[in-house]
Amino acid sequence: MRLLSQTASHTQMLGPGLTRRALVLAGVPHLLARATQRSKFVIAHRGASAYAPENTLAAYRLAVEQGADFVEQDLQITRDGVLVCLHDRTLERTTDVATVFADRARTESAAGRTVRQWLVHDFNLDELRRLDAGSWFDSKFRGERIPTWDEAIQTLRGRAGLYPELKDPEHYAALGYSMEELVWETLCRHRLQEPGADPKTPVVIQSFSDRALRNLRKLGCRLPLTLLIGRSNAERWLSQSGMREIRSFAEAIGPEKTLLLERRDVVARAHALGLTVVPYTFRSTATGKFPDVRSEMAYFLFNLRVDGLFTDNPDLFPRSSGAYAGQ
Repeated sequence: MRLLSQTASHTQMLGPGLTRRALVLAGVPHLLARATQRSKFVIAHRGASAYAPENTLAAYRLAVEQGADFVEQDLQITRDGVLVCLHDRTLERTTDVATVFADRARTESAAGRTVRQWLVHDFNLDELRRLDAGSWFDSKFRGERIPTWDEAIQTLRGRAGLYPELKDPEHYAALGYSMEELVWETLCRHRLQEPGADPKTPVVIQSFSDRALRNLRKLGCRLPLTLLIGRSNAERWLSQSGMREIRSFAEAIGPEKTLLLERRDVVARAHALGLTVVPYTFRSTATGKFPDVRSEMAYFLFNLRVDGLFTDNPDLFPRSSGAYAGQ
């Protein structure tokens, strides 16, 4: 188990204000390079998660088949310190843990009712491998397992870029784990720690935690980083001073998409500061005022001029502005 280090090596970091062109030169490359030609890129959100169980190898493989430029992996940590691909800190939503380990739940009272939860870090990897992570989505995916991040890298390498998200790093730090160090060590072991190390497998790391991204820089990480932005932290980070601060430790912002509809100057201000903009999440089940998700994505790409986006439906990603004729 890798515990929090008392010290971290410091190597030369990317300077503040890295431009999108410099980001291309830094290695996000044949994918982001298209942005310099008014082309856009697509990140498969938890894989092709509209069609296969999220964060499984089946969803990752399908995302590649559907043309995803990057595939996202949400990262959690097992009791024995292994990075696994799972969105939630708990297992009950997407696995059969309540059946396999019925007696391992933690019980909490909330809003007058009892909630039973099975936390990832209460289980070691061998135990997680016993769980079915596919049947909840569709019976044809019965037997899909929770993949380790190593397995995800091996599956996707040479086929698409990696866009891992550090989920709840402060939660794991309180338990004695450094998610940042585990992620960094894994990238080093796969020789993907340098921009451009494998031109067919570019790596961009994302998190809602600015502290985690800053910690990666302290570890010597020169890969492009993305700060995710939701409603809880939008006022701080979407201000002009906030985005200038982001420039000191990251190259991109990932805002919740409706924030860009409410603050239509954000994309232009971010671009002026050299930040790439990649909003989330576009899915066919929730399109709001748009006739379909393809039209919604096209509007953000070609009207609001974002650089790329996260979607459950990479097969519907519009490569040209003709998919949306609205204003």
